[in-house]
Amino acid sequence: MDTDEEALERMYNFAQVLKDYRGASTRLEATTDRAEALPGADYVIIAVARQRLELWQQDFYVPLSYGFKHIYGENGGPGAAFHTLRSIHLTMPIIRDVERLCPEALVLNFTNPESRVCLAISRLTEVEAAGICHGPFATLAKVAEVLGKEPEQIELTVGGINHFHWVLGIKDATDGADLYPRFAERMEQQTWGLDPLVRYFYDTYGLLTYPAESHPGEYVGFAYSLTGPVFEHYRKFHVAWERGSEDQLPFWKIIQQVADGEAPMTEELAKTSGEVIIPIIEGIEFDSGDRIISANVPNSELSVANLPADAIVEVPLTVDAQGLHPIGVGPLPEAIAAMCRLQTSIQELLVEAYRQRSKRVLLQALLLEPTVDNAERAEQMMEELLSRQADFLPCLQ
Repeated sequence: MDTDEEALERMYNFAQVLKDYRGASTRLEATTDRAEALPGADYVIIAVARQRLELWQQDFYVPLSYGFKHIYGENGGPGAAFHTLRSIHLTMPIIRDVERLCPEALVLNFTNPESRVCLAISRLTEVEAAGICHGPFATLAKVAEVLGKEPEQIELTVGGINHFHWVLGIKDATDGADLYPRFAERMEQQTWGLDPLVRYFYDTYGLLTYPAESHPGEYVGFAYSLTGPVFEHYRKFHVAWERGSEDQLPFWKIIQQVADGEAPMTEELAKTSGEVIIPIIEGIEFDSGDRIISANVPNSELSVANLPADAIVEVPLTVDAQGLHPIGVGPLPEAIAAMCRLQTSIQELLVEAYRQRSKRVLLQALLLEPTVDNAERAEQMMEELLSRQADFLPCLQ
């Protein structure tokens, strides 16, 4: 389902080609009408955005122009507050339709900022939802590299919040042996290609976080001093991905050519993505009890023991016919927990700013951001972004 008819047709036709390529019996339907798509659904997968790159650039450069040196502006930092409000404003009408048309469905959300969107769903509706992020797979790949093993040989335990998870356990997937001592020993031998910020996190706090500065650096005030404006580097990648380059078609165009029959389906395009959506659904439908590397879920069972019970946390889980079962990972080291708790407070205020349609509450959230060090400039920045992005934001008073 998509409101963009051209994009919808592209993906429907691509899916038909993929279906034929795999010889699958799947029945495919396409619609621009949620009211047609949702009744009777068991699972609702959400991945939505509008003018993503254009608005992301505003999220980054406008705060920077006011002297707030955040590094990325996607899931943390002052710019991410506006990404949050846009995403909640876009997502909540979908969730309200889920409540009305398929209230028992499990929502599996990809829309960022992941923790904040999932918190809004948890706080403002009765819908069950989990946020899905592939970040822990990058962490697993780095751990496997350091240990000289394949990722499937390792059982990784992460805990924290989205884009700010921490490796709390490393085991051999076959015999359960603790591999963290060996990992720590190997980490002492070289940098392993880690950027200065991630290496600083490891050396200072004793745990590995997501192995690229773009994500964990959003949540602390000292990242810019070690990384500079990371978004500048990533912007080029996003432009190439969306618009292509001299030697590479944009990904949507590759899909379009396959959908139109102008290029063949390839094994590279047809292979499984590695995302955990399908393993989660299979685990529920076939009562597997399988372990999933992570999802973003309410901390109602204190899966992360020293984060708030109503926060959204990123932890492993098992899945069976009864649904999702977060695995308790114990407490985070206090310094890490304190950084995460600050972010959960910011997330809570942003959801309240949306619920109350309140500039005052939005400003309270902005003033908690570690990179925001001036109240007057913070308010000026807020007003500018509210004005620039008025067509995409709830109306705040």
